Amino acid sequence: MARFGKNVQIIIPPPIPAVVSPKAARDPTPRNTHITEIAQRGRMDWQVSSGYNQRSRIEAQIGRWKMVSGPKMRARKFENQKTEAKIGTHILNKMNELGRAKCELIA
Repeated sequence: MARFGKNVQIIIPPPIPAVVSPKAARDPTPRNTHITEIAQRGRMDWQVSSGYNQRSRIEAQIGRWKMVSGPKMRARKFENQKTEAKIGTHILNKMNELGRAKCELIA
């Protein structure tokens, strides 16, 4: 975990039928803590409180980046790659300023 930084927590959601281990009362692991919190608050509240939703936002942003600039850099020189990244970032920022589409249920 050191390669990710000191303050980074890796959060893996436990499967729905997961149960707390017998040693949880004496030595709770992060997994046991997550299972307990899901049982108390519900899975959706756990995702919000643990920051798990941030992952999907990041994955969506990476998908947008690849949609705009493609799966790899086209420039060969590092200076040109930096310029290409700045252009892609500018485009993504403009897309984010426009906002997300609002979906409404029509019955």
